[in-house]
Amino acid sequence: MRYEKPQTVAEAARLLTAEKGLTRILAGGTDVLVQLKAGMVEPELVVDIKALPGLRSIVSEAGGFRIGAAVSGAQLGEDAEVRALWPGVVEATNLIGSTQVQGRATMAGNLCNASPAADSVPALVAAGAVARIAGPGAARDVPVEAIPVGPGKTALKRGEFITSIFLPARPARSGDAYLRFIPRTEMDIAVASAAVSLTLDEGGTITAARVALGAVAPTVRLVEAAAAAIVGTKLEDAAVAKLAAACSAACSPIDDKRGTIEFRTEVAGVLAKRAARIAYTRAGGQA
Repeated sequence: MRYEKPQTVAEAARLLTAEKGLTRILAGGTDVLVQLKAGMVEPELVVDIKALPGLRSIVSEAGGFRIGAAVSGAQLGEDAEVRALWPGVVEATNLIGSTQVQGRATMAGNLCNASPAADSVPALVAAGAVARIAGPGAARDVPVEAIPVGPGKTALKRGEFITSIFLPARPARSGDAYLRFIPRTEMDIAVASAAVSLTLDEGGTITAARVALGAVAPTVRLVEAAAAAIVGTKLEDAAVAKLAAACSAACSPIDDKRGTIEFRTEVAGVLAKRAARIAYTRAGGQA
């Protein structure tokens, strides 16, 4: 195995493109180092991107924030401005692992690990976040929901890697939230999860919404029918029931020792209802 620590994005892309064998990116390392130690992967090349310009920075941009791919969960959680604009995203990211893991784990790494149960990804999808991808060609921007294509698999091509994630600006009277169910109280992965982002008008009516589910399909699922169920409402009981039904209908989970298909399908709807109410209150509505 060869270890490289390039100083520019172009150099990193060149190294990754030239290597014909298996490659891995090292940003936080909380996934890849565990996989290496367990013998799950044996890459020919590991490229450490932490030293690349801007990858450990949080920068205001167009009313939102550009989060470098090597920004840790701990660093994100300490940024009051990001917390104020996207509290659900920050809370979701801060659920990844222990306090020690938070010092290393990154949103970009959580996304590229492509686990259906990743905590930060549903919140990023609900936020309409966009990943910036560097590679042998020109940089390109891709919606976060288009990155994972299956468990452990992404849409990234040879030589490509994520350099940042952009959290967009949002109107006034907007809020978001993320909730998950886990068997234990700490340091577990979601059996089911839900994220909701919404915007209200001055009267408290929802004018826009995005709803995403985790751990109930091969990838995080954006549920447009669930969002449509609450747009134009003040989150009355009937609207919330339609939201939950749409979420349950969108599920295609697996049975395993952590949860059954029936349990995950039911809980996804329950979590979406609760997350919607939290997001509504954060947006200034009276739930």
